[in-house]
Amino acid sequence: MKLSDRISQVAPSATLAITARAKQMQAGGIDVVNFGAGEPDFDTPAFIKDAAKKALDAGDTKYNAKSGAKLLAAIADKLARENGIRVAADQIIITFGGKHALYAAFQVLLNPGDKVLIPAPYWVSYPEQVRLAGAEPVFLPAGPEKGFKIAPGQILDAAKGARILVLNSPSNPTGVSYTPQELAEIAQAVRKTDLIVFSDEIYEKLIYGNTKFVSFATLDKSLPERTITFNGLSKTYSMTGWRLGWAAGPKDAIAAMKNLMSHETSDTVSFAQAGALEAYLSPASADAIESMRQQFEKRGRHMATRLNAIPGVRCVEPTGAFYCFPDVSSHYGRKIGGIDVTGSLSFAKAALEAANVALVPGDAFGDDRCVRLSFATGMEQIDKGLDRLAKMLA
Repeated sequence: MKLSDRISQVAPSATLAITARAKQMQAGGIDVVNFGAGEPDFDTPAFIKDAAKKALDAGDTKYNAKSGAKLLAAIADKLARENGIRVAADQIIITFGGKHALYAAFQVLLNPGDKVLIPAPYWVSYPEQVRLAGAEPVFLPAGPEKGFKIAPGQILDAAKGARILVLNSPSNPTGVSYTPQELAEIAQAVRKTDLIVFSDEIYEKLIYGNTKFVSFATLDKSLPERTITFNGLSKTYSMTGWRLGWAAGPKDAIAAMKNLMSHETSDTVSFAQAGALEAYLSPASADAIESMRQQFEKRGRHMATRLNAIPGVRCVEPTGAFYCFPDVSSHYGRKIGGIDVTGSLSFAKAALEAANVALVPGDAFGDDRCVRLSFATGMEQIDKGLDRLAKMLA
């Protein structure tokens, strides 16, 4: 069957592919340490699950006729209280995960031939979603030598003919967060352009050290009308399987996204929304989030320290999210476990087949020098996996 040109140019998700192979090996009885998945290893807090169960028992299993009015109001209140972003309920859309919100926004704002500025390294789905909208991703290099951060001048140099700038802080895959001052300087550059900003803030609660989080839309009075803020519950509340995300921004863009969603998926799952509402309203949420955040911070610092102790490996310590993105390129040109290592893909293959460690090749994120390791797993597994990597590279 002949497939469309549109889908033929889209690469499959590298993270899902690595995770699938690791699970296949595990099913065959192989002890694999999986650093691949970007998913918290903690259970969803009990009070959130209880709210969803209560909704199920109450018969909340039908189409959501009010389009989640209570949840929209709770998100609007959260944005005003925590982020300093003031929007009405009709400026928010609830979607099937943050990925879905981004996809819808690209679809309604881009025309064929438009350009989208994406700092590289980047989350794997940004460029693919841009291509699905018929537009062209333009990458702004921000490698390890730059601390994985773009400079305002790069935006100004590339802004001509561009429609959207994507920002992701804290970042997947690098674990790096922009400081408020750095974001303010980027905002000043954006003011000199016609760019719309997609601010992906899905990891906003997972911040470490002295880093402070700030929402991009609050940095200049002109930004609310040209910024769409993306977020969700997957990372903050360990609710990946619930598939609940959202976006907030200008009313016309959100209305267009809702129009697309009305033909695409309709509303999100009713009883899942009940759990999300409890997550945003319950006084127990703050302690649950902080408990997870502290564990992630401890793990991230430990993983970065251990990676930097391996000869030929350089790792920027993460200040957010739950990823390390070390540069392993000094080991390219070697044969490891019978595999000729020439880049991040063959390095990841060698790690999986020779050391039974699953990690994601940096090529999928736009930097072939690096690989991504998630520390959303227990400390014992982290040490076991890094022991294996160190032995493999010795």
